[in-house]
This record gives sequence, structure tokens and C-alpha cells, in this order.
Amino acid sequence: MTSREADVSSTSEHIPDAHTDAHSRQPIHPATARNSWQLTAHSADLRRPLVAARPISFGALPQELTIDLARTALIVVDMQNDFCHEDGWLAGIGVDVSGAVAPVDPLQRTLPALREAGVPIIWLNWGNRPDQANLPPNVRHVYDPAGEGVGIGSLNNNALSPVLQRGSWAASTISELTIAPQDILVSKYRMSGFIDTPLDSILRNLRVDTILFAGVNSDQCVLSTLMDAANLGYDVVMVEDLCATTSPDFCAQATVYNVRQCFGFTALSPDLLAALDLSETLPKAL
Repeated sequence: MTSREADVSSTSEHIPDAHTDAHSRQPIHPATARNSWQLTAHSADLRRPLVAARPISFGALPQELTIDLARTALIVVDMQNDFCHEDGWLAGIGVDVSGAVAPVDPLQRTLPALREAGVPIIWLNWGNRPDQANLPPNVRHVYDPAGEGVGIGSLNNNALSPVLQRGSWAASTISELTIAPQDILVSKYRMSGFIDTPLDSILRNLRVDTILFAGVNSDQCVLSTLMDAANLGYDVVMVEDLCATTSPDFCAQATVYNVRQCFGFTALSPDLLAALDLSETLPKAL
């Protein structure tokens, strides 16, 4: 198999649309549109684009939630071949990965609705350097506990694709999920997506306060990233049916308990989608 890489206050002064530069009028990427200056040859307006609040409310635990779509992003964690595909690394070491694809159908319904609502989608995947120069021994040990050369970077999967290596089929997002041109891809090198990556800078450039979480494994990389997000001051919401794990069920139960008890909230995608349907008349975020 070949590798695949896969409430705005009124103002008398006009502030340009955040999707274009005020001087050149050239399109700029949505990732930087929300945190930009307006420039001419003679002046620099440091006011950021004004963004109208777009609140929605939906059922969640331990309490009903109201979030601002204009300050929200979804992070999809590790929905990649090595964890979710029968030819990937996890299946190759004897793990039943059928549960890892449980989020696919609800994600297929939720992702287009969030994009239509102007919510950024961030795909957070393992994508290691071929030389593994930034991987400490404790990370390498997780995937190769006996030091037999069968972990990260090896060809220890049925696809003979370098395990979790950036640019490989193994590290690519599964084909059942579509990455849109406006989506943002971030490679990670730890269980948490915040360590040694630009994830925090990207979220701050997007001016995000609230993060919705999806992906696998809910009790490992999803939880680790969610915990770091909460510790950094972000509002965190685990969307339960958009997450899954190949771990024993008690691990999933403990994860949901701890998210609600210590870090943030849990919700279900049908409730989120129903709230998005009610918000269709709201102006879209920049």
C-alpha cells in the first residue's frame, strides 16, 4: 500500500471584513482573520475585527450549557488509520478497533453543521518526525514497551506504513471523515496536543474560549488534551458520542465522571445539532 497524506457595538468608523486585508483586499486564512490588524502604507489599526456573539444553549452535564459559537472550536483527536483502521498499528497488535469508529457517523452529521455555523474544525493527529528527535523515551516506550523496534516509525501494521509518522498513511485521518479546505491540521507528539505543538497559539489566534472535543481514545489523548486545555483556562466540553475508546468500559466511565467533576462538561451531539438548527438565522462568525 502506498503512503497517503493524506454583540457587536455600533461604530461610525468602518472596520474591514476580517477575511480580507484592508489595504490589499487580498483574502487571508480564517485561522488568522479573527486576530488581525488593518494596515495601509501610512497607518496600522491595531483594533481586532469585531465579532458578534452567537449564543446557543443545549442540554449538558452537570448543567445545561450556553456557549458562544463565535468563540468556539471543535478539536477532533486521533481519528487516524493507525488507531481506527483494521490495517493500522493498534489492530496489528491485537486490539479490537471496532469501537474506535463509533464516532464516525455522528461526526459525519456534526462536522458540516459546525462548519456552516462558522465553528473552526481542528484535526489533531499524531504525526511524528521520521527522526523522532523530539520524542522522549517515555513516549517511545508506550508503543514499544519491550524495545523490539515495533512502535513509532516501524512498519508494524498490515499496511506497512511507518507507524504514526507524519505524512504516512498510518498517521492520516481515516477516509470516512472529510477534511475541508478551511479546517486546520495540527500534528502532536504526546498524549496531549498542547505539548511541543502550535495548538495553543492557533486557538488564541482564533480567539477561542470554548473547545468541543471529539475523537479517540477518550480516556487517553482526548482526556489529556482536554485536561491541558482546562488548565490553560479554556472552557471544555466533551461531546460523548463523538468520542470513543478501545480501553475497557470502566475507563470511559471514569473519564466522563472526571470531565464533569473536575474539568468541564459533557454533552451529546443530537442536543448540539438541535441548538445549531435553532441558530440558523444568526450571523455567521468571521
